[in-house]
Amino acid sequence: MVAKLPPVYKDIEPLLRTERFPTIWCPACGIGLLLKTFAKAIVESGIPPEKHVVVSGIGCTGRIAGYLRVDSYHVTHGRAIPFAIGIKLAKPELEVSVISGDGDICSIGGNHFIHAARRNHDINVIVVNNFIYGMTGGQMGATTPKGARTMTSPYGNIEEPFNIPLLAYAAGASFVARWTVFHDKQLLEAILKAFEIKGFSVIEVLSPCAIYADRNNMDMLQLIRILRTNTRVKHDASLEELRIEPGKPIILGNFVERRDRPSFEELIYGIIKKCKRG
Repeated sequence: MVAKLPPVYKDIEPLLRTERFPTIWCPACGIGLLLKTFAKAIVESGIPPEKHVVVSGIGCTGRIAGYLRVDSYHVTHGRAIPFAIGIKLAKPELEVSVISGDGDICSIGGNHFIHAARRNHDINVIVVNNFIYGMTGGQMGATTPKGARTMTSPYGNIEEPFNIPLLAYAAGASFVARWTVFHDKQLLEAILKAFEIKGFSVIEVLSPCAIYADRNNMDMLQLIRILRTNTRVKHDASLEELRIEPGKPIILGNFVERRDRPSFEELIYGIIKKCKRG
């Protein structure tokens, strides 16, 4: 049975596999909001849907590829980025985006992440950060805030979490941004910028998770309020300021707009052209 969407979704409905609705995501999860915003970005980009490719890994966010009616791939844990790079190298004319969770990209896939940024591969990486391994029961991850309780840190996390925008910039990314799923207009604009930039683009998207709220004995509405109201937009923030700490405002913005250096694909195809001529 195909789900019937309200008229407000008319522009993006052709890009959604509504026969697979309702989604598997928990009530109040923010990934569905990202799905809507990303589909809208495809429509507004002017790039034909057949030129878009989406790759996702394992986890709650990994399911997003299955709801988009574009060429999409759901691959093994931590391997979304190298899979996407292979597609981009074979078909450089495609707009290739990775959409996966913080655990998939920054934990098991962390090595792929930093080297893809270093090489400046021309792909877009959207990291959905819900601060925990949600699908597998609530283990601590590389982005879990210090002091947060999880299944594997019942007395509070003692580890420093990754500052994803700082990590992306330090590794060499050409575009770096952070928004929440509730800042849909700004997130849409950031995704459109990522499509334009020739190089490695990283957008951290903060999203509420019922598992994270439950493990921290927090009402889900309280977590949503934090992500909606305890935020400050500061595009020119020092990347050191972007650590996410309980009780402190979360800094959002487009922090690195455009780094002026060639992408890996431009360089490699330049070498190929030279070889053909010579």
